[in-house]
Amino acid sequence: MKLEINHRFNGSVLFFFETDSWRVCVEAALKAGVNLSSADLSSANLSSADLSSADLSSANLRSANLRSANLSSADLSSADLSSADLS
Repeated sequence: MKLEINHRFNGSVLFFFETDSWRVCVEAALKAGVNLSSADLSSANLSSADLSSADLSSANLRSANLRSANLSSADLSSADLSSADLS
């Protein structure tokens, strides 16, 4: 399955990847140097993802599963984390 990470405000495609896992898709985007600020990752299962040093400013992470994700040094300024699982 092809997963697309879209811009949360204008819907443009920031990155796409053939995988069934949002964690794998997001980690591949970061590895490729994609800036995920303002990304729409609402309801994405990102449990155990390595998001260290990621620019997720203004990203939509509403209801995302961030359980056990590595968020060290990640920029989450103005990100929507409402109802996100941060445990």
